[in-house]
Amino acid sequence: ADAIEWLYRQGCKVAVVACNTASAFSLDYLRDYYGEDFPIIGLVPALKPAVLQTKSKTVAVLATPATFRGKLIQDVMQRFALPANVNVIPVTCLDLVPFVESGSQMSAECLATLKEILQPVVDQGADYLVLGCTHYPFLKPAIESIFGQKLTLIDSGVPVARQTARILIKNELLFEQDQKDGLRIECHVSGNNAENLKTVLQYLIQENLTWDIRNIIVE
Repeated sequence: ADAIEWLYRQGCKVAVVACNTASAFSLDYLRDYYGEDFPIIGLVPALKPAVLQTKSKTVAVLATPATFRGKLIQDVMQRFALPANVNVIPVTCLDLVPFVESGSQMSAECLATLKEILQPVVDQGADYLVLGCTHYPFLKPAIESIFGQKLTLIDSGVPVARQTARILIKNELLFEQDQKDGLRIECHVSGNNAENLKTVLQYLIQENLTWDIRNIIVE
């Protein structure tokens, strides 16, 4: 809540709670608190498309234990998986995020970890794997190198980006494409990983943009 308030005071148009766990426990409160004055978009593991597309009637969700305890994913399971008689297998592993943040997704250790935690769900017949953490899309190449076409991978990134664009368009706040020349992107981080963030952003957005990354203290 403190971080969202800081963004609000900076004049942000919209806030994206880009974490499934944080969304699970804070999204309802934040939306009630700010109302329509400050649109807030949350994340929930993209279970619905997996449920609608699975042929084996078994899907797996890779997420944190806290995400599985949250109301959002439980609601999605009740609304979509249960009526469709789809078996949802929860998978958790706290070791994956450090692999991503250190850039060692394709290391032998990471590959072995993925094999260990995901082979059982493949053996149980899962044909879709929902990546329920914003770090996990970085693991796609590693997962695909192990399981090939046995698992179809789904994450929430694109749907959330589209929803953000819809809200900005609706409120006539969308940044026009022809204004991109000279665009400066300003990032504020509360931890001590500013340089790591810059490396990740440059990898994701492979364009010649100016990055201004600052450490802040949110009180």
